[in-house]
Amino acid sequence: MFDIQEELKKLPDKPGVYLMKDQNGEIIYVGKAVVLKNRVRQYFQASANHSPKVAAMVERIREFEYIVTHSELEALILECNLIKKYKPKYNILLKDDKSYPYIKVTMNEEYPRILMTRRIEKDGAKYYGPYSNATAVKETIELLRKLFPLKSCKKVLPRDIGKERPCLNFYIYQCLGPCQGGVNRDEYRRLMKDICLFLEGKQEEIIKKLEQQMRTASENMEFEKAAGLRDKINSLRHIAEKQKVLSTAMEDQDVIACAKGPTDSCIQVFFIRGGKLIGREHFIFEGEGEGDGRELMSSFIKQFYSAAALIPPEIILQEDIDELDVIERWLTEKRASRVYIKVPRRGEKRQLIEMVSQNALMALQQFRDQIEREGILAGEGLQGIASVLGLEAPPERIEAYDISNTGTSEMVASMVVFERGIPAKKEYRKFKMKSVNKQDDYASMQEVIYRRFNRAQKEKREPSGEAKFSKLPDLILVDGGLGHVNAASSVLKEMGVDIPVFGMVKDDRHHTRGLVSQREEVDITKNLPVLRFVTAVQNEAHRFAIQYNRKLREGRYSRSVLDDIEGIGPVRKKALIKHFGSIHRIKEAEMEDLMKVEGITKQIAGKIYDYFRE
Repeated sequence: MFDIQEELKKLPDKPGVYLMKDQNGEIIYVGKAVVLKNRVRQYFQASANHSPKVAAMVERIREFEYIVTHSELEALILECNLIKKYKPKYNILLKDDKSYPYIKVTMNEEYPRILMTRRIEKDGAKYYGPYSNATAVKETIELLRKLFPLKSCKKVLPRDIGKERPCLNFYIYQCLGPCQGGVNRDEYRRLMKDICLFLEGKQEEIIKKLEQQMRTASENMEFEKAAGLRDKINSLRHIAEKQKVLSTAMEDQDVIACAKGPTDSCIQVFFIRGGKLIGREHFIFEGEGEGDGRELMSSFIKQFYSAAALIPPEIILQEDIDELDVIERWLTEKRASRVYIKVPRRGEKRQLIEMVSQNALMALQQFRDQIEREGILAGEGLQGIASVLGLEAPPERIEAYDISNTGTSEMVASMVVFERGIPAKKEYRKFKMKSVNKQDDYASMQEVIYRRFNRAQKEKREPSGEAKFSKLPDLILVDGGLGHVNAASSVLKEMGVDIPVFGMVKDDRHHTRGLVSQREEVDITKNLPVLRFVTAVQNEAHRFAIQYNRKLREGRYSRSVLDDIEGIGPVRKKALIKHFGSIHRIKEAEMEDLMKVEGITKQIAGKIYDYFRE
């Protein structure tokens, strides 16, 4: 029997890697520690303020083991290998690198080829990538074969030179024909080095070489050869023009930024070579929402560059990460030359980060849109809600309510409707409080629930052509905790309405964590489809309430008696109302009080004072 508390006492005061296991002996988490004794104990301290994900993991731990290493760098390398091998449930996992295609230039062969591969081997070949999809790789290879007369067959040269007739590519000038001895080894390898320069974004170097060759051919009156070189130069220039110059220092860099949503995150990587953007990739991390961004970025970098064929000398990040120094040393060792990780605060590189961050945000939004288009959010979300709440069937109609106010004014509520999991915007309703004249969310919730279902009952008793509230929900969700649920439920009970009510609860970091009823709270942080759906409902209810609140505030600011005072425009009027809260308080204010408002000079204060006392 594994006694966790006893085993914690035996932990060494050394660097290493630890493996957490569940009751079935399955590895559910792999971590690295500078000091194993300190790091592993932190998980089991009663006072530890764990995130929901870590807390869920700790609940499942039944035993652990560890591997001592000589240094933190060794521990990092071992951690990467073990995560890749076991793919533990609670580690942040990057999609398997084998699913991403690379371009391979077989410089380990006498007469190299260029091809697509999904495997990186230490075989002396050069690899470029990863690319987002196989189509992008195939198009790049096809372009290279048009620009450069490459060998594409599998003949082993020089062993097979002259043994067979050349292929069609030789006769249409798409291959130099090394299988016929038409080009010597050194000349052919120089051509392949140009291809490598192209893949590294260094077209200008190739163009200079080709221009020299074109001039030489022209001087030797080889006009057909010169014309072919001219066409090739024009093609390369066209490609170079399409590549956006992002770094005036003409550096090789990877720029990495992250966008985080309530339930998912996206990391975007821009590959800049010679100052030009030659490619970009984005990676979606499902279930890794608004949590620890440093941990996500740190995990990504370790996994991404453990499989990367090419590591640039500089990596630019959006923010500082954990283990920055040791990761920098590890990348330097992998590249065999110095690698710098930088987090710029200003200047050109900071602008780069902001641009990549915006692209990450757009990619994340596209992922959300795709989920909605494919019905995943609605279908899986409704099935999941029915399961976790113990409903007999997925709710056909869900109504969600949120309260919004600005102090004692603009007290409003929203009612948003989801039918079969899809927002039904024509069914949305908004309420301005009538009986509540102070900030009281519970009383406001009671008023809006009463008014909504009172209208439904009235429409049933007195049918008319305008039945705006006659459809009743199968489930009511309110933005808030048990207090909001009790407020809504008490009204429904008095009215004889039997509809389940649940509150959408948030944690201390204002992230959705569960659904609460009068009987229990259901944790949904581990159920990604339900978490996504509830978060979407909660955000929509909040958005609609805020929108109505803002509209009323803008209306209040737009026209008042202040407009009749000389020197008072929209900016000063807004500042006055914000400072005093009402026209009545402005009217009662003394000169000294008026002058405390931003933008109100002594002269303007005098005009306001005199206006209300004439």
